Amino acid sequence: MARRVLGVLITVLAVTASVLSSIFVFASTGYLPEADTFVPDVWSTLSFLTAIAAAVMLCWRHQWPLVVTGIALVPSLLLGADALAALIALAALAAARRDLWLWAGAAAVYAATALALARDANRHEEVSIAGAIVGTRHSLGQIIGILVLASFMTAIALAVGIVRGVRGDLARREAQEQELRAEMTRRAERTRIAREMHDVLGHRLSLLSLQAGALEVSSGTEGSTEVARTVRTTARQSLEDLRQVIGVLRDGQGFGESEAGPQAPERPQPTLNDLPELIAGARQSGLPASATIMLDQAAAAPMQLGTTVYRIVQEALTNVLRHAPGSPADVTVRGEPGVGLSIEVVNPLPATTPEPSPGSGTGLTGVSERVSLLGGNVSAGPTDDRVFALRAWLPWEPH
Repeated sequence: MARRVLGVLITVLAVTASVLSSIFVFASTGYLPEADTFVPDVWSTLSFLTAIAAAVMLCWRHQWPLVVTGIALVPSLLLGADALAALIALAALAAARRDLWLWAGAAAVYAATALALARDANRHEEVSIAGAIVGTRHSLGQIIGILVLASFMTAIALAVGIVRGVRGDLARREAQEQELRAEMTRRAERTRIAREMHDVLGHRLSLLSLQAGALEVSSGTEGSTEVARTVRTTARQSLEDLRQVIGVLRDGQGFGESEAGPQAPERPQPTLNDLPELIAGARQSGLPASATIMLDQAAAAPMQLGTTVYRIVQEALTNVLRHAPGSPADVTVRGEPGVGLSIEVVNPLPATTPEPSPGSGTGLTGVSERVSLLGGNVSAGPTDDRVFALRAWLPWEPH
């Protein structure tokens, strides 16, 4: 709002100055020093009217700078008016574009300014402003003075316009960069949410699918009851995880955070100490998994490191359930501060290729992104020993 008001004020001042300059030139053109009176003629009146029209056109100098500059040149180049409107229009043209049209317009405005100064310098000394600077007598010095003064006035108009244009370009570029940063932030947030949904829900639902299959083939009443209880528990956990992810989508809070504060705490993010429970849950669901976990100062590990390790192991076990059902998984996690933390999950390749699982490939992409954020490295794929191995290393800074 303030910039708009300032722009209107500058436009009013520009039009007013141009009109006053045209009035002065009109009066000085018809001035008769002998009779000390003012006698306008048709030519000076026509010049004055066109100069007033050019001054009014300055209101649209920023919308159509090239057109307004061309119109403002007519009174001073072809008639006997002043060149102030053309100089003001040139500044707007320099702010809008910096190409061949600008330099052509600058040359034309320079010529118009020089002609206007020459006419003013050769009027009676009582009504001549330029004459007080370059002299009122025809001479080489007067011509050089007119050309220098016209260059100075044209250069000021160009400088003002170019500075305004550069500032406008920088403001637009900054706005574009800010919009790009906002879009990148939104894209990163969408990627983070998708990764959380895949890592959290994919593992739970894979376990649920395995347990449902066990329930389907179970023949004993006691076994069926136990499997059904496990299915129900896993389904409830999946719903809780889904509620957390929906909270991220709805509120924009971090995963596991809430606007309600400490009065409504959510389940905390998993840590290194939760790895045994993860392995035990996979075993309970029917996945033959063996684990070797050798960690020094696991409780003091950074939260982000613990969560990343948990998600990597979780994704690896989910891949075994999806792509190699029934195959055993061997999980090894070793590390300590200052050395780093290594993860290895190995399972035999299935004898037959299973049907493609929905979302295949996105989990390993999420693992790569998590590892990259912490400055580690990861590899995943089949080996010559007919096993699929996921190996990752993460830095663990000492305290």
